[in-house]
Amino acid sequence: MKTLILGIGNPVLCDDGVGIRVAREVSKRVRDPQITVAEAYHGGLFILDAVLGYDRVLLIDSIQTKEGTPGEVYRLRPGDLSFARHLSSPHQMNFITALELGKALDLPMPERIDIIAVEAGEVTSFRERCTREVEQAIPVAVEMVLSEFQASGKDEG
Repeated sequence: MKTLILGIGNPVLCDDGVGIRVAREVSKRVRDPQITVAEAYHGGLFILDAVLGYDRVLLIDSIQTKEGTPGEVYRLRPGDLSFARHLSSPHQMNFITALELGKALDLPMPERIDIIAVEAGEVTSFRERCTREVEQAIPVAVEMVLSEFQASGKDEG
């Protein structure tokens, strides 16, 4: 199964960079040639283009919810995003709209899309490090990503 693990965010906007940071850690441990680990610095249509042709996609991103606590890590499906104020707050077109567009255009969309999202606290300050709470969530998110593939028989080496 051709799989993409995609870290999304802006690595210089504090907690918004958490998806990128998690993807970088995951890439050090994944050894399956069927799994591609990549980074995306844009949202919307850029994400749509990135996921085309994969059977499965696991997105890693920051999220902001009404009642969330910075550093909380969520395992989500695209339909779960209705509670989020932002999934990658500084991005242009929202992810759900991009997915719907891909389906409407009959593009080769992934059969399965999962999301590991980390509740962000600060996404507007220029800073290359995440806040303390989000920084502490990075190893948790990495393990959640890796466990997705252990459960499906993938060996991350």
